[in-house]
Order: sequence, then C-alpha cells, then structure tokens
Amino acid sequence: MESQLERTAPPADMPIPDRLNAMITIFVFCAGVALLLLGSWLEWWPAVLAVGVLFSYLLLTNYALLHESAHHNLHSRPVLNRLLGTLAGMLFPCPYSMIEAMHQGHHLRNRTDYEMFDLYYATESRVVRFVQWYGILCGFFWPVVPLGAVLFAGCPAILRTRLITGARSASYLVGDIRQDRIRAIRWEVLATVLLFGLLFWLGGLKWQNTLFLYGCFAFNWSTRQYIGHAFTKRDVIEGAYNLRHNRVMSWVLMNSQWDLNHHRHPEVSWYYLPRLARETDDPQPSYIRQYWRLWRGPRLNTEPAPESLRELPLSIHS
Repeated sequence: MESQLERTAPPADMPIPDRLNAMITIFVFCAGVALLLLGSWLEWWPAVLAVGVLFSYLLLTNYALLHESAHHNLHSRPVLNRLLGTLAGMLFPCPYSMIEAMHQGHHLRNRTDYEMFDLYYATESRVVRFVQWYGILCGFFWPVVPLGAVLFAGCPAILRTRLITGARSASYLVGDIRQDRIRAIRWEVLATVLLFGLLFWLGGLKWQNTLFLYGCFAFNWSTRQYIGHAFTKRDVIEGAYNLRHNRVMSWVLMNSQWDLNHHRHPEVSWYYLPRLARETDDPQPSYIRQYWRLWRGPRLNTEPAPESLRELPLSIHS
C-alpha cells in the first residue's frame, strides 16, 4: 500500500516553513552533539545530570522534527525533507525510514486494541498491564527503538518470526515496514554508527556518560509519547487531546500538544496547529494535569474498539 503520508499535501495557505525548520534542525543537531561532548568531558556527576536534563528537552524538539519529516512536513522539497529527517533520526537515534513507516501505523490504528496501552479488558491480567504501562512511563520503551533498528538492519527476517507477529502492538509496527525500506534503513543505521564512532574516537565520548544522557532523554520522551491519547475516546481520528501548555514548552514540543488538531489534519505543519482549534467544541485539558494523570495507572476499558483505517483521509475538516 502506498504511504498516505507521502501523498498528502499541505494547504496552500499554510505553507511549510522550510527555512525555519531547516535552521531548527541544524541547530538542534549541532547543540545535541555539543551536549554529548560536554557531558563526557564533565566529571562531576551533578553537572552531568544538569547536561542530561537539558539534553532530554533538546531531543524532545529533535523528535518533533523527526515526526514532521515522517509526515513530509519538515521541508517542501522531498530530498531535503528526507535529508533533514535523517539528520534528526541520527541524533535520536533511529532511522528516518523506519519512523516514517511506523508512524503511519499510529495514525491508522490510534485507540484500537493495537494501541490500547492505557486501558485493559476485564479478561486481561491487571498486573501485566500495569507493568507494561509503568515500563513505558519509566523509559523502557525508548531502547527498543534503536535496538530494533539495528536488529532489522542486520536481520530483516526477524520481521517474520513468531516473536514479532504474535505480539499485538509489535506485529503492526514492524508489519508496516516494507521490504523495499530495509536498504534505506541499513544505510541510515550505518550513517548513525559512523557518526557515533567518530564522536567516540575523535570527540572522546565516554559510554557511561553518553548512556546517562540518553537515559535522561528516554525517561522524558517515553513519559510524553502517550500523553495526548491516554484516556481519550476510542476513535482513530478523534481519540486525542489538544492540551494547554506554557509558551516555552510549546516551542520545545513544536506544538505537539495540539495532538487532536494534528490527527484531524496530519498534512498541516506544526507551525499552524494552534490555528485549527475549535475552542467551543473541544476540551483543552492542562498538559501538566494530564501528565500526572498518567502515573495513576491504566483503567478498565468500557468502550468498543474502533476499526483501523485503511488509509488516512486527504483532509479531515474541522
């Protein structure tokens, strides 16, 4: 199936801010590398922690850029969109081609049983569901992404094993990765390995400090991945929130707290998402309150599961 994310064009009155996006991407990449080097040169661990916290927020912006590239909203020229997306992916680290394929699955199956992490059925084990949920919140979801990328690049046959096809969420995530993407994933993994190899060889990165910085990011990123969808209605398009946040974090997150607007209009750049709000119809809960709500654990499901979409509509009008 042709990727709907590749075929959707932004509205003429909301052009992609090409120059701004390119500047942000290059700045975030350079700043991220600089923080990795600084974190390795420091020996006082409270200072390393401070760098780790700053690094974790910088990489939230980096992921927002990677997300934009997955929707082909990072640059209007496809070649530059891929190049900038690859740059953001190397810092995550995860291949752009892998994120592009997997993120479409999220838009097609949002709030279905495949993406029901915040709820559980009465027939399921509450203990298992709670362990899974708090594992996500505590950052154990992030390592799966880069490790999975390396595994797929080295042994794509793993996509067809029972371990993957038998897992509810993993089966569709990897199932959306077509065989023709494996080559691109391999090249992007190789570029990432070369980047970090040079940083360790020439920059003097220390693996303990580097893992610590990425650990800070893993916790920060993982706790926010489901914040816009947790405890929303079970609807593929409408199952998301527009959340209220302060102006600084809106820029850090690149307006990703406007998740409902994004799911209605995946073709629209992050820059315009606040304009699409329907203030009279849509509740806008507090981002902070929703964040702490996550830590109260999953809830018993009381709604029927929606059916997955076959493809994204070209436009979801508000």
